[in-house]
Parts: sequence; structure tokens; C-alpha cells
Amino acid sequence: MSKQTLSFQAEVAQLLHLVTHSLYSNREIFLRELISNASDACDKLRFEALNNNALYEDAPNLEVRVSFDEAAKTLTITDNGIGMSAQEAIDHLGTIAKSGTKDFVGKLSGDQKQDAQLIGQFGVGFYSGFIVADKITVESRRAGLKAEEGVRWVSSGSGDFEVETITRAARGTSVILHLREDAEEYLNAWKLKQVISKYSDHISLPILMEKEEWKEGEKEGEPGQMVKTGEWETVNKASALWTRPKKDITDEQYQEFYKSISHDFENPLAWSHNRVEGNTEYIQLLYIPAKAPFDLWNRDKKAGVRLYVKRVFIMDDADALMPSYLRFVKGVIDSADLPLNMSRELLQESRDVRLIRDGSVKRVLSMLEDLARHDKHDAPAEGAEGVQDVVSAEDKAKEGKYTQFYAEFGAVLKEGLGEDFANRERIAKLLRFASTTTDSVSVSFQDYKARMKEGQEAIYYITADTLAAAKNSPQLEVFKKKGIEVLFMTDRVDEWALNYLHEFDGTPLQSVAKGSVDLGKLQDEAEKKAFDEAAEAFKPVLAKLKEALKDKAEDVRVSTRLVDSPACLVVQDGGMSTQLARLLKQAGQKAPDTKPVLEVNPEHPLVKKLDGSMHFHDLAHILFDQALLAEGGLPEDPAAYVKRVNALLA
Repeated sequence: MSKQTLSFQAEVAQLLHLVTHSLYSNREIFLRELISNASDACDKLRFEALNNNALYEDAPNLEVRVSFDEAAKTLTITDNGIGMSAQEAIDHLGTIAKSGTKDFVGKLSGDQKQDAQLIGQFGVGFYSGFIVADKITVESRRAGLKAEEGVRWVSSGSGDFEVETITRAARGTSVILHLREDAEEYLNAWKLKQVISKYSDHISLPILMEKEEWKEGEKEGEPGQMVKTGEWETVNKASALWTRPKKDITDEQYQEFYKSISHDFENPLAWSHNRVEGNTEYIQLLYIPAKAPFDLWNRDKKAGVRLYVKRVFIMDDADALMPSYLRFVKGVIDSADLPLNMSRELLQESRDVRLIRDGSVKRVLSMLEDLARHDKHDAPAEGAEGVQDVVSAEDKAKEGKYTQFYAEFGAVLKEGLGEDFANRERIAKLLRFASTTTDSVSVSFQDYKARMKEGQEAIYYITADTLAAAKNSPQLEVFKKKGIEVLFMTDRVDEWALNYLHEFDGTPLQSVAKGSVDLGKLQDEAEKKAFDEAAEAFKPVLAKLKEALKDKAEDVRVSTRLVDSPACLVVQDGGMSTQLARLLKQAGQKAPDTKPVLEVNPEHPLVKKLDGSMHFHDLAHILFDQALLAEGGLPEDPAAYVKRVNALLA
């Protein structure tokens, strides 16, 4: 066939414009696409050769070669796969509708069809070469055709292409990119190896590059340079670790792989490697890190697992496959048939995506549950008979790891209460808190329920900025007096997260700083009678306090929760706590303009002084401001507060 000039299909012309301007967000992806296509061509040859071994000709070892020519400013990707005839070059490179691979899969049947899932079905990756090249030359010969039946295809991507017959001894395809000036960085062996390692390290075929060595200048003062040696070396691992059987992979290999994908220096706390089969087939290798990254709380940062399709890297942060509250999870998901858009950079919302996401979330939660189960593992007594093997080395290695995990990522995990309704109960079981019984963040809701007093009807908690503020809160006084455990919630996310968790295992959660305290069966009749009498006797003072503090407090009432303190602030049930309102203001967000309720202890000496005091107004405001200070807030007018206190001291 003599040289012909043909026009691209209209859709190809549109695609070329998209590719060169906006389709790919990262230009180095072109190399991933072309190597992926080369790998697909080798896979196709392997399958066709099952019925016709002669297609291997004299080159049975399938491979991909990457080379460059600095003088000519060309980058070449060559494979010895199935290759193309002249007509196939016209059809496959000039028309989107025929992807080659798609046609090939259509010819298979029976068991071969299942095997053919190894073969990519992407039809537009070739055109990504125009991101870095102003001209592309493709030279190819289909396996089984004569040497003189090769084909050369040339285009500058402007709307047409040239095609002609050539003599080509080797089967397969060479894609020659004539690089633009702004893409000459790809005429560098180190850069190419870096990109191949990032995107194509786990292609199962060897990717070869010519070795280079340093040569000194021949004359004095002449600079040295890197020169090619004529020997070829494999620059990828050529084996996807996650596709290998678990029994063939050591812990050290799992750990090294984690470090390579996470850029972490420490070993992970745990990992899970599984092959999921069914309507949607995929492999997951997921890791729990030991340390939180510095940008863990930057919710705008892209996070997620690495996505591969048939061992070809697609994207680093597949957030569609992992929810935000598990953004610390690292790992790989490799799908055989995940639907992608043309650029392979955005996952399509589909049933397959949801199934993989749900399966991955459950796997991570199972890992965490396993760590939590072993966190308080009691080893058998030394010398006990028949129990020497009760605690395995694997179990022993997991001890204390959940405590370590929770210290790093517990606050992030709490976000799942509001983000993942389906798994809310599982997440709640994984939460840990300090409490009035221990400063250690180790108390679970199950632990709390197991210690609840007879007649106790709620799980009590308090939110605060710090552990010290929570421990010293006046709202705890009656609970301490009666020995009722209260959970301390001191993470900034707690106030928000608890809006989505109203009970645990049928027991309601109750903030000790909201509403009135009704201890029900835990309060005897004598206490109730004494409270009612005190409240009745204190009514005139309450009326005066309400009037004095009408601009600050929604209400003033006698407290059932105070023992040693004169006053405290609470909010009505269902209202926004003063701490949450404070956090919103600190974040520059508008908080509802609500007033707290002031509760006073009529038995406290300072409160008793109110009745008949000539400084009633100042004392009332001091009581309110001190209650505000006790819970971590600040008076609206600190100078006025100081002035009132000084006046009374004087």
C-alpha cells in the first residue's frame, strides 16, 4: 500500500482536542497509557497463541521496551505483542468505535472469556500521547504476517493521518513520540524510571530500558555524560504483590510494600489481604498506619486507596472507594471490571463502585475490631498447665495496638457516626473515652454499661475542651458523690458526632450539662424532699437573679447537680452547648444566639450571701461569669468582671 492521507473520525478529532487541553490532569499519565496498551497487546498475543503457537515466531518472551533519543527528541515505547495490520491501524487508531481489545474479547467464548478479563478494554489511551508530542509515528506488524506487511501510521493530531506499508522484521508495535519542547524532561532515564515505578511498577510483563553509565570527558575540561551501554535492564518489579497468594508473601514483604505506597518510614499496625469474588471481583490489600500524617485534619486533601485495574495503576487517591472518616487507610484495590470514564481518573458512580466501597469499609472495621479484641488480652499465668499455647505469637503481637491506633486516629473515626449510618453501631463499639474512673482513654460503651449502677437508666457524659476541664467541671459533683461514672469527651469532633448517636445498645446517652438532672431511682426520697424545700425557700432570690441576669441567662433555677460549687451553666435538652457555640465562633461560623441556664447551689455560702446583700447585682454577675470560666469560656466583658471582684475584695 502506498502512502495514503485519511481523516480522523469526527469523534476522534473532538477527543484529540480534549486530550491536549483538559482530559488528563497529570501529563505524565501518557506513559502509563501507552505502557498499558503495550501490555494489553502482549496479553492478546498470549491468548491467540493458545490455539496457534506459531504466532510467537522466534520471540517467545513478551516484553515492553522504553527508549529515547535526545538528538531526535523522540521517546519510543515498543512491545512484541500481537501488533496491527495496515487495516487494523486505520480502524483502531482513526476510529474510537473500534478499540481492538473490545473486538478481541468479543471473539472469545467459554472459559477463555473469563481468562480474557486480564485484557484491558480502554480504547482511547493511545491519544494521550499528544499531551507531550506534536507528532506520533506508529510502526507495527501483526503476528503471523510477513515482514513486508508492516505498517507505518503518522499524525500530528490535527485532523488527519498518513498510513503506508513498510517492511518490519519484528512483530509488535513501536509508538514513537516526537516530543514538544516543553516535554523534553522525558528524554531522561531517571525521569522515565520514576514515572514507570509510580504508574506501571506492577505490570506483570518486564519493562526494559537501556542501561547507562557515566563517561568522563575525553579531553581535559570536557564535561562527562551518561552514555548507553547497549545492555537492557528491567525497571519494574514485573509482579503485582497483591495478586500473589497470601501464603507466598512474608510479613516483611507486606511491610515494605506499605512503605513504598505510603512513603511512611514505620511499619503499619495491621493489614488485610483478600480476594473478593462474586458479581464484582476485586482484590483488596488495606493497611492501618501506626502514625497519623501531619495533614490528617485537612479535609480538602485528597485521600483514599490506590486503584488499579488489571494491575495497571489508575489513581492514587480513589476517595470514591473509601469514606472520609477512614482517610487514614492506605492500600490497593485492584478490580477486573470496574467502570471508568475515558480518562480513567474519575470513577463512575455505579453498583460496582458501591459494592467495593461497602466491602472495603467492612474489611477495615473488621481489622479494627480484631485489634480492639486483643487490646486487653490477658496472657495465661506462667506455668499453668494446658494453656501454654492459648496466646499465639500473632495474638501477642496485637496487644496494645488498638490503644496506639486510637491515640492517632480515634477522633477521625468518630466522624463516621455522622457519615456512615449503616455502620454506626460498629463504629460506636470501637470508640474509647476517659471517665471519672480513669484518665486513660480506654473505656468503651460496653465497659460503661457493664459497670452501670442498678437503677441507672442512661449513659452519662460531659464534653469539654480538655481532660482537666472535664474532670473539674462542677456539673459532675452529684455524680461523683453518688459514684456514678461519667464519660469524658474532649475531642473537638465529639459535640458534632454525638448529634448522630442518641443511644447505645438501647441505653440513651445523656449529657450532664444539658437539661435538669433526674437520677430517678438513684435519688432517694429524702434528697428529693430536701431539694423541693430548698427550691421553695429560695424563690424570692431566684426571681431577683433572673431580673439581674435577664440579658445573659435564659433562666435561673436551683441545681440538683451541685455539691461544692456555687453555680454552673447548663443548656436545655436539645439545645446547642456553650462549648459547641464557642467552637463554631472560633472557626468563623455563625452560632445560634442562645442563652444558657444558670443553676445555683442554695447551700453554698456565696449564694446564701445574695439574700439581702447590698452588692446583689455584682454578686449575681460574678456567679454567672465564674460559672462561665469553670467550663472554659470567657466573660463577655473581662474588665467588668475583674472590677466587680476587686470591689468585693476591697
